[in-house]
Amino acid sequence: MGIPLRQQYKVGRYILGQKVRGNKRYPLVLMLEPLFQCNLACEGCGKIAYPDDILAQRMGKQECLDAVDECGAPVVSIAGGEPLIHKEMPEIVQGILARKRFVYLCTNALLVKKRMEDYPPSPYLTFSIHLDGNRETHDASVNQEGVYDRATEAIEMLRKRGHRVNVNCTLFQGEDPQEIADFFDEATRLGVEGITVSPAFDYEDAPRQDIFMGPRTIKRLFRKIFQRGEGHQWPLSHSGLYLDFLAGNQDYQCTPWGNPTRNIFGWQRPCYLHADGGYAPTFQALMEETDWEKYGLGRHPKCNNCMAHCGFEATAVEDTFRHPLKALGVTLKGPRTQGPMVPDPPHREPQEGSGEAARIPVDSIGRADRNPS
Repeated sequence: MGIPLRQQYKVGRYILGQKVRGNKRYPLVLMLEPLFQCNLACEGCGKIAYPDDILAQRMGKQECLDAVDECGAPVVSIAGGEPLIHKEMPEIVQGILARKRFVYLCTNALLVKKRMEDYPPSPYLTFSIHLDGNRETHDASVNQEGVYDRATEAIEMLRKRGHRVNVNCTLFQGEDPQEIADFFDEATRLGVEGITVSPAFDYEDAPRQDIFMGPRTIKRLFRKIFQRGEGHQWPLSHSGLYLDFLAGNQDYQCTPWGNPTRNIFGWQRPCYLHADGGYAPTFQALMEETDWEKYGLGRHPKCNNCMAHCGFEATAVEDTFRHPLKALGVTLKGPRTQGPMVPDPPHREPQEGSGEAARIPVDSIGRADRNPS
């Protein structure tokens, strides 16, 4: 597993404390978005669609630290936008580290070389580098040549300086399972501590709408990837049960409060991936006043194709605590890649020519044309 024992122990102790206190809903990871501005225009991102006046806004240092204190999650993932653009980001990170929270600083790595000295190494700090595959695939995904090379160079520099480094990989329609397996091998050779992988969420405002997958396609893709990974030591930063869920073997509903989001608008309802419920003024209001039953697979149209880790990893962790022997078996054997899958959620995937969001047919897992003329 790509999660250090120190972090596993502290997060496990936190979860046990919540259970002893009888709390049924509690956060695991705070998704902190101090800005939406970015220096890339990725084809699958819905953040950069905001108007310029919104992209220019920032959460201040104290506002960020207040959110960390208010939420209380043991892990803080700082996303965006591109966090390294934020002038107060070094102070924000240091303030969170002083609270002994684990920080994942998500970045496309373009500014790492320039800003690296602002962040002393810490066992509580991880640079999470965005890489969506090999050189050709990633550069196409972010619509700029040379980004893959700059990102891998940044990984090497950070590791030499003693930083924890993670790779954050998002998969889209048309992925080649062997190519992804080869990319995981390369990331492992680079010496990253962990690989976070997730199917893309189909942002309705993303520049491309033909690159998102439905649940059946996701499950087939991950089964083929895991088949090619047998015998490989990929440091995947996930619970075994979440990986088993991706392979179609676990019937999970999402846990949106497990990864609550605080951004420039407030506490986002219901989750990191969409704000259908608007924004709450406080974390307490988010937890107590949100109609959670409205959201999830088969409950809300924006949730129907989602299998992202920010929604389902918390569910898998909860299942691990409830069924430790099942979780241990999956961890030891790996996700099952043959046999029947659990039923799909009760909704219909858009079909080609239906007038809905144009997607490649669900049986197609070959390489899609990422740059149509």
